[in-house]
Amino acid sequence: MDDQLRTLIDLVRIPSVDGTDAEVAIVETVAGLLRVEGIEVDCWPIPVADLAGRADFPGMEVPRSAALGLVARLPGSGGGRSLMVNGHLDVVPPGDLDAWTDDPFSGRLLDGHVYGRGACDMKGGVVSALHALLALRGSALSGHPLRGDVLFAAVVGEEDGGLGTYAMLDRGWRADACVITEPTNLDLLVANGGALTFRLRVPGRASHASTRTAGVSAVEKFQPVFAALRAFEATRNATVDPVMARWDVAYPLEIGTVRAGDWSSSVPDLLVAEGRFGVALDEPVAVARAAFEAAVADACRADPWLRDHPVTVEWWGGQFASGRCSSDELVAALVRADGRSPSVASLGDKSAISVGGAPYGSDLRLLAAAGVPTLQYGPGEARYAHAPDERVPVAQVHHCTETLVRLARDWCA
Repeated sequence: MDDQLRTLIDLVRIPSVDGTDAEVAIVETVAGLLRVEGIEVDCWPIPVADLAGRADFPGMEVPRSAALGLVARLPGSGGGRSLMVNGHLDVVPPGDLDAWTDDPFSGRLLDGHVYGRGACDMKGGVVSALHALLALRGSALSGHPLRGDVLFAAVVGEEDGGLGTYAMLDRGWRADACVITEPTNLDLLVANGGALTFRLRVPGRASHASTRTAGVSAVEKFQPVFAALRAFEATRNATVDPVMARWDVAYPLEIGTVRAGDWSSSVPDLLVAEGRFGVALDEPVAVARAAFEAAVADACRADPWLRDHPVTVEWWGGQFASGRCSSDELVAALVRADGRSPSVASLGDKSAISVGGAPYGSDLRLLAAAGVPTLQYGPGEARYAHAPDERVPVAQVHHCTETLVRLARDWCA
């Protein structure tokens, strides 16, 4: 078993779920790996409470009493452009354990894939970045240094807003370009739609279920609101930016949780629904929020009860703006480094590298907004992320490492 594969298995076995002690522990583990190799490491306690109180904070959905930031630097000889490779170490919970074939944090190796929560999203990409840095350091020690710095940022809190990258930027870390090794199936993503977490409160009026007509069911009143939001989603996706055209729904709107009532024999007087709302490319977050709130208000005006008892909208949790890469030169350099011809072929065609956008948010928008041209390229298919039996192909992890090494030699030299 090669070192890269062993590192991946070891990291998958750390259950670094957002907000847990393991989310801190995995950063300490990676920092230790880097220090053993003699690489310069900046590992610092993130001032979570201070950052969370800022107006531009990107959101957080789980409580954290502690978090660590980590940036490693391979210094160049001088005069070259710098490159950052960014990846997150936090993972979402495993969900229903019965849906998994094995322990969700087993790190099992089977048929050329490593299995486990976070293997795809995105410890495979983190390991690619880490071992690319180690390979470049080996070259530097053998007398072939790059002119520009190479940075490796291992962040946390990406899944629920972007705490780690936000803290990294606040600490002053920047580069002339960045690659986020999110799972793209080795395709190249140059843009992300945004995703805003929302909460709806639908009021009703309680009564005994035996006299239900004396009350107003919040469940029943949610139905026309949900239908209106589906229609609103269709309107927003009728025409999309060409870079997003390959997706059936480029800017999805979905209700993820619904809670209503407190007793089986009562008419529910409140329904709380939470979901995510897709932000179009180049659409300001404030404009997107206003459009969503207007759609909810229009639905309320069409219903006699909701007209006088309107649904309230709360924006909470992760607030992902959209973003896109500002450097065609970086895109061209990554395509050269990958070695395959660029194509707009189907996502499953691995004989070519497909270039496009993605309908989900990521830390790309934080880096791009800070003036760092950023794209996404990494191992694994997004359909396995957050799913039972999550997996990443080992061959893609290796290919990504090789691509990053070639890109750094091109960009930083």
